[in-house]
Amino acid sequence: MSLPTQHSKQEPFDVVVMGEILVEVATDVAFGHGVRAQLGISGDALNVAAAAAAAGARVGLLSVLTDDDLGRAIAARIVELGISPDLLKVRSGQQGVYLVHCDPDGQREFSYARTGSVGSTLGPDDVEPAVFAAAGAVVAGGIACAVSESSRAAVMKAAAVAKRLVFDPNFRPRLTSVEEATAALLQVATRAFLVTPSFPGETSALLGCSTPVEAAAKLRSLGARNVAVTCGANGIQLDDDGLDKTWIDSIPAPAVVDQTGAGDAFVGTLTARLVLGDSLPGAARYGAAAASLVVGGKGGTGFIPTLEQTRAHASTSPAPEGAAPSHA
Repeated sequence: MSLPTQHSKQEPFDVVVMGEILVEVATDVAFGHGVRAQLGISGDALNVAAAAAAAGARVGLLSVLTDDDLGRAIAARIVELGISPDLLKVRSGQQGVYLVHCDPDGQREFSYARTGSVGSTLGPDDVEPAVFAAAGAVVAGGIACAVSESSRAAVMKAAAVAKRLVFDPNFRPRLTSVEEATAALLQVATRAFLVTPSFPGETSALLGCSTPVEAAAKLRSLGARNVAVTCGANGIQLDDDGLDKTWIDSIPAPAVVDQTGAGDAFVGTLTARLVLGDSLPGAARYGAAAASLVVGGKGGTGFIPTLEQTRAHASTSPAPEGAAPSHA
């Protein structure tokens, strides 16, 4: 299967994202025979990449697709989202799939079929050191570390060469153990530019911390230059390499249809805006705005707000103290 090309590989990406892409089958009612469903393309890596592209970054996505019509359809969607397909790999196999049922409040129930997927064949040989070293930032997560040993090795290779590594722990008990997820986080934290754990789930399970401030301080002590602890509907606790601690309030969502991809939208938008020159508080505020807009669409990439929409939504909430004006 031939893939479309978009950016020259000689032109550095602002952001490179790596991980598994999944086919999404979404329903509004409980799973069952004859239930109507909507087909989509999602997965944390794609959601992050889409948000980063919408936030103004040149984005490359390293993932593995199937060598068939489904793989071609996914590649077309990637390009449609403004993401370069240049880093995509194609192999024989089965694309990972998940089913998700959303209730009227946007709460979700998942069922996965991803064991042995082509996405899990991602390996260190797929990581091109020159591309990853030249990128403004590289985003990887705990899911990529959990789907296979080779994928974890790819993340660690990327971490070794990236000038700015952004790591989202994204702990999934169905995929990995607390011990393995903790080991991956601690290994990456020593060289991370930014880590984005969630409170209280990940900060408690993986770090043994009872408060966002404590979790951020622990990650900083391990070597992470910046930390953004996401606290659900409350907000985000920041701790940066300037030794500043800043609280960012969440921004209420205009509508809640499906919460899938909200955290990914935060990470992608935050990373893009940091690379493009915004301060950590300013970029986090944009990330919070994007996350609260994404939940108004159905599916992980059902609605990706433009930078203009994100800016307008962010302006509805007071800027945090110390947030420098955002760049274009």
